[in-house]
Amino acid sequence: MGLPDEKPAGLDSPVVPKVLKRVAKVQVAAFRATNGRVGSTWRIGAGWRKPVPTLLLDHVGRKSGTRFTTPLLYLEDGADLVIVASQGGLPKHPQWYRNLLAHPDTQVALKGERVRPVRARVADPEERAALWPRLVELYADFDRYQRWTDREIPVVVLEPRRG
Repeated sequence: MGLPDEKPAGLDSPVVPKVLKRVAKVQVAAFRATNGRVGSTWRIGAGWRKPVPTLLLDHVGRKSGTRFTTPLLYLEDGADLVIVASQGGLPKHPQWYRNLLAHPDTQVALKGERVRPVRARVADPEERAALWPRLVELYADFDRYQRWTDREIPVVVLEPRRG
């Protein structure tokens, strides 16, 4: 079970990002209302090896200055958290990624934790090469997303910072 190896027809439709944003808003609301008891994992159920942890990433619009929150899968790497700007293999980088490039100091919410201040940075090529297999082990669809798009999917490291 899982996604097809071939890029699904209609993936590049302008409707897809709008649907993703609506689903994300529901997940953010559920996560916040339950302190992560609901909405802190992805893909629970038959056919999936194990649930994948999800965090809430706050980011500030690079042009608007508006605050946004996006749920994202993450990998723990020591004290760092690692996220992937895959956007389901869509042709453009997600909004949150471009926002983090402009405003790297931000915060995340994890299940049962208070907000954690972090500083975002893009993994360099060597670091990305080391992290990518671990990310695919965590969530195999990342590999499919990379095959579906012409862009190199960025890997972002969220380093702890003092609040």
